Amino acid sequence: MINDIKKRLSDAGLKATHPRIVVYKELIISDQHPTAEAIYENIKTDNPSISLGSVYRILDVLVDAGLIQLVLVRTGSKRYDANMCPHGHIYCLKSDTLQDFYDEELYGLINDFFRKKKLKNFRINEIKLRLNGEKVDPDSDVEMI
Repeated sequence: MINDIKKRLSDAGLKATHPRIVVYKELIISDQHPTAEAIYENIKTDNPSISLGSVYRILDVLVDAGLIQLVLVRTGSKRYDANMCPHGHIYCLKSDTLQDFYDEELYGLINDFFRKKKLKNFRINEIKLRLNGEKVDPDSDVEMI
């Protein structure tokens, strides 16, 4: 895994420093869309020389390099995702959790919609979709907006 991380960093034009490797690895193995603080808490024992400020700076560099994505949630907190495949997020307001969702049909419908609208002087490079809601009892009737 470390060699793969070094290659990804190098391919993105970044030096494969120990702090970058550690932060990026922690994000890759997480399925929780962690905050910078959560990443820091998970790595600080084994990496006492890496500060919370360094984690924030590293995450900004990784986002700018296109290696990870920033996911802003309704509470205003910043979450990070190393999954760069096209996908959306479902955010639960009650539990403050994010989960990935994949739906090629939905993204196809969105692409077709904008293709038909023929936006002038604008090319869509990316579609990000986040659903906000809350988990409910599976036996209850759920109203959609």
